[in-house]
Amino acid sequence: MKRYLERYIQEDLDKKIILLTGPRQTGKTTLSKMLKNDFDYFNYDSVEDRLSLNEKSWDRSKPLVIFDELHKLKNWKSWLKGVYDTEGIPPSILVTGSAKLDTYKKVGDSLAGRFFQFRMHPLDLKEINTYLKSDDLEAELDKLLRIGGFPEPFLNGTSRFYNRWKKSHLDIILKQDLIDLENVQQITQIETLIQLLKHRVGSPISYSSLAQDLQCSDKTVKRWLTILENMYVLFKVSPFHKNIARAIQKTPKFYFYDTGQVLGEQGIKLENTVACAIQKELHFRKDCLGEEGKLYYLKDKDGREIDFCITANNIPSLLIEVKWKDSSLSPNFETFKKFFPSIKMVQVSKILNREKTYPNGAELRTASKWLSKFKLS
Repeated sequence: MKRYLERYIQEDLDKKIILLTGPRQTGKTTLSKMLKNDFDYFNYDSVEDRLSLNEKSWDRSKPLVIFDELHKLKNWKSWLKGVYDTEGIPPSILVTGSAKLDTYKKVGDSLAGRFFQFRMHPLDLKEINTYLKSDDLEAELDKLLRIGGFPEPFLNGTSRFYNRWKKSHLDIILKQDLIDLENVQQITQIETLIQLLKHRVGSPISYSSLAQDLQCSDKTVKRWLTILENMYVLFKVSPFHKNIARAIQKTPKFYFYDTGQVLGEQGIKLENTVACAIQKELHFRKDCLGEEGKLYYLKDKDGREIDFCITANNIPSLLIEVKWKDSSLSPNFETFKKFFPSIKMVQVSKILNREKTYPNGAELRTASKWLSKFKLS
């Protein structure tokens, strides 16, 4: 199937080095090989390909050369800069990786000004609706909640396949990538941390509580969480507090890129699915359109909360509340609207008899319809 980034990467291939990152098995390599009919491909995990990279012996007559997992090469940025500065384009250069390429193997010689970055996410309902043309959005959303949006298990569609896939998927990250990239040895403890987080999605996280459970320091927990973010296992949503009286200022929440990993009631799985859709849209708008936006949540010291707050240029522009089954508008919208009078407010519910709008501008929307057409403005 076509993917949502294809058109934008195509437009930039002859201008800059393309860095394509994102979680393992989101389809980065498949997309890369769809961009040109003819290409040369090298995977750093292959011994034979590593020798070719050391010799810089690829076929320069081809329009595209793909370097997969190149961030595992020592001083890869300097190596790539040398190739680009000496030879330029063509051939077009595309580098893929399942870790944040701006984080690993930092070297003094930067690629600044020489690349465009694209972050590829798993499937969401908007991409499914656009490219698969499904006539049953509710069924597709149910599938996302059950097995997540990674292409291989989603297109297979069975829980039996997904349950085996997710085990091997996480094993590769924990037992290969963490050791290769971070030289982390406490694999069992990190596995336990992930298991704890599966039960705490949508809840503010206490580093000290996790540290107590894992019998380590707060600093160690923060480091492990940063590593899991860098490996695209999960992402952090911090509380927004500027210009809001009595707002909570710390205690972030964490969500999984793979919604199927989330343990708990269906409403929490839906919240994670919505978080993934928002983060995907924000990354798309920054990487493809150059627009700045960030994802937060809102909570005050009296316990009043809105699940998601999206900012544009550091100014809150959209509030989103997620419910499983609720036809009444959350009163917490009014609590925070007084700080941002012109802000847009949307409450999405999986089960909803009738969509509504209110005099204060708030909207009540069905989750499947809203997610299938989600945009920030």
